[in-house]
Amino acid sequence: MMDRTELVGALDALLQPERFRDYGPNGLQVEGAPEVRKIISGVTASRALIEAAIKTGADTILVHHGLFWRGQSGCVTGWMKQRLALLLAHDINLLAYHLPLDAHPELGNNAQLGLKLGLVGASRFGEQDLGWLGQRAHGVDFVSAQALADHVSGVLSRPVTLVDTGSKTIQKIAWCSGGAQSYFEAAIAAGADAFLTGELSEPQAHLARECGVAYLACGHHATERYGAPAVGAHVASQFGLEHVFIDIDNPA
Repeated sequence: MMDRTELVGALDALLQPERFRDYGPNGLQVEGAPEVRKIISGVTASRALIEAAIKTGADTILVHHGLFWRGQSGCVTGWMKQRLALLLAHDINLLAYHLPLDAHPELGNNAQLGLKLGLVGASRFGEQDLGWLGQRAHGVDFVSAQALADHVSGVLSRPVTLVDTGSKTIQKIAWCSGGAQSYFEAAIAAGADAFLTGELSEPQAHLARECGVAYLACGHHATERYGAPAVGAHVASQFGLEHVFIDIDNPA
């Protein structure tokens, strides 16, 4: 058991949210119990995750996607009321870290995604250095973009949308989890043979074909489900807390 304020301080020290220009508040978004015993980690603060946390008797939820984002109306109605009502009624703390959770060099979404896929990051690229550029571990290249797509699909257990550009060997691989379509041009400029992210928008298919850099859309949720449990497990081990990761399935 530990004080909530101490936990927030430890997470802030670990993830350094002050370094990032983000789309919403990082840290404690909803105040619950003052003492923390059990942390549930997940990707998004959905009602399904909150309900699952309540069933486990958790007092704290740690997520990548919190409740509050820039540009929201600010009205507590509908789905927002439902989620907040559950958190407040059960005295549950909600902690959310967005870009800081993407960026952590060991526990973040990109670091953990690379680890899962057997990729070794050599450098960073893109806005706020969120993109990673590297290669397959042990220097074994993928014989084609399709071979890379098959590998990613197998590891993430979901189909991958591939914009292929030919059968050339894939040596340099760039990746950035979630909705990082806008990082594709920076990945091309960094010298990538393939770019891996969560989503695909219309312009990127044309850029891939015209620039000869393969594009893999692997799922927003699928590419961002590793950072929160890694951070949750880390702080739980550090402070003697209980931790459980709950993965709420999402086809996006």
